[in-house]
Amino acid sequence: MRIVVAMSGGVDSSVAAAMLADQGHEVIGVSMQLYDQREGENRFGSCCTLDDLHDARKAAAAIGIPHYIMNFERQFQEHVVRNFVDEYVNGRTPIPCSHCNSDLKFSTLLERAASFQAGTLATGHYARVEPDATTKGYVLKRGLDPAKDQSYFLFSLTQDQLARASFPIGHLEKAAVRDYARAKGLAVAEKPDSREICFIPDGNYAAFVERKTDGAAARTGALVNAAGDVVGRHAGIHRFTVGQRKGLGLSAPLPLYVVGIDAQTNTVTVGNRQDLERTTAVVGKVNWISGHAPSAPLRVTAQIRYKHQPASATLTPLEGGSAASLRFDAAQAAITPGQAAVFYDGDVVIGGGWIDRAEG
Repeated sequence: MRIVVAMSGGVDSSVAAAMLADQGHEVIGVSMQLYDQREGENRFGSCCTLDDLHDARKAAAAIGIPHYIMNFERQFQEHVVRNFVDEYVNGRTPIPCSHCNSDLKFSTLLERAASFQAGTLATGHYARVEPDATTKGYVLKRGLDPAKDQSYFLFSLTQDQLARASFPIGHLEKAAVRDYARAKGLAVAEKPDSREICFIPDGNYAAFVERKTDGAAARTGALVNAAGDVVGRHAGIHRFTVGQRKGLGLSAPLPLYVVGIDAQTNTVTVGNRQDLERTTAVVGKVNWISGHAPSAPLRVTAQIRYKHQPASATLTPLEGGSAASLRFDAAQAAITPGQAAVFYDGDVVIGGGWIDRAEG
C-alpha cells in the first residue's frame, strides 16, 4: 500500500514512517513548511524549524523513502495563526495544535496525498483508529501510553478522514518509540519533544497578538471583582486566560485568579479559587466521530484541557447536535472558552467541540 507520512522531523513521525516501511508499505515522507522562517522575529521554536525539515529529510534518507517539502504557509496563516489571534482578541484561549491537525494535516495534506495516488495519511500521533464492526465505520481511540495520548487534539476528524488515517505508534509507549529509532539508527532517537507553540518560541503570546493587530489589541480596560468593583487596570484582554493567577498586578490577602473575560466591555473579572468552579460547559461546533449526534443524553468522561484529568459528566446534544451541554458530576475549575472539550466512552472518542461558556 502507498502511504504518505507527515514527517515533522521529530522521533514520533520518523518512527511511524520507519515502521510502515518495515511492514512493506510504499512510504512517501512529506513535511509541511508552515511559516516564512527568514524573518528573524518570527523564527520557530523546537518544532517546524528549518532544522526540523532537515531532520525529517535525514530520517527519510536513513529509512530509504522519498521525501518532499510542501509549502503550506498560506493555509497555516489562514487556519491557525489568524484563529489564534482572533480568539485572544475576543477573550478566548485558543488551541492552535488542534486547528493545525484538523485543517492542515487531515484536510489539506490529505488532499495533497491524493496527488501521490496514496489512499492513506499516517502521522506520529499517539492515538488509534480501528474499524467499527457495528456501524461499518471507524472509531478513534486513545493512545495506549496514557502519558502521551494525543486523541484530545484529533476530536474533529470525520469518518472519511479516519478511513484514510493511520497512527502507527498509537499502540506503543514513548520509550518503545525511542528504542525503535535507536535500532533503526535514526539520528532523532534522542531528540526532545517540542513543547511550545511553534510560531511563538519565546512564549510571549501577548506581544505576538499585538504585532499581528498592529497594536490594536493593547486596549486598556478594567479589572473588576465579582461585585463589579474596579480593582485595577489591564493593558488588553489578550493578556489573560480563565484560571490565570500570575501577572494580574494586584495584591490581596488571598490568591486571585481570572474568572471571566468580557470582550464586549473589555473587562477582566478576578476572584478566588472557588469562583473558578463551574458545573456545566456549553460546547459549540461539535464534531461527532460517528457522524451522528446521539439521540439522548449520554454518560461520558470529558477533558476540558489537554492535561485535564478526565471527569465524569452527562453529555446532552443541543441545537440538533451542532452544540452540546456537559454537566459534570463535580464542579470543574477553569472551564475556559476557546479550549476544546472532548468526550470519551472509555478509550473511545465520542466527539468534541469548542467551549463557548461555563455555567452553574
